[in-house]
Amino acid sequence: MTFDLTGKVALVTGGNGGIGLGMARGLARAGARVVIAARNEAKSKSAVQELEALGPGARAVTTDVTDEAAVHRMAKATLDANPRADADDIRRGLAGNLCRCTGYSKIIEAVMAAARATK
Repeated sequence: MTFDLTGKVALVTGGNGGIGLGMARGLARAGARVVIAARNEAKSKSAVQELEALGPGARAVTTDVTDEAAVHRMAKATLDANPRADADDIRRGLAGNLCRCTGYSKIIEAVMAAARATK
């Protein structure tokens, strides 16, 4: 079974390696524009090159999700680069999958704050 994410934006924390990169590959193949948020800029650059070959586009935002200010910058950069991204969809996706993990509520809050600031 496949699903179509054409026109959607996927934000993947830790998307430059391991399970995160595997998820990013799947999202790109399904048609999503992928934004990787990770600490290692060199690994992210390599991952973006791979993902661009699989889907409609990819970019990286150097981010440490333990740093609240960096999370806010990540959310703003994601929404600024993808003006058609629906912050509510991003929030729901994060809430559905990540809320139980420590610290991810800050990501959700940052996405919503960035969305309010861009409107």
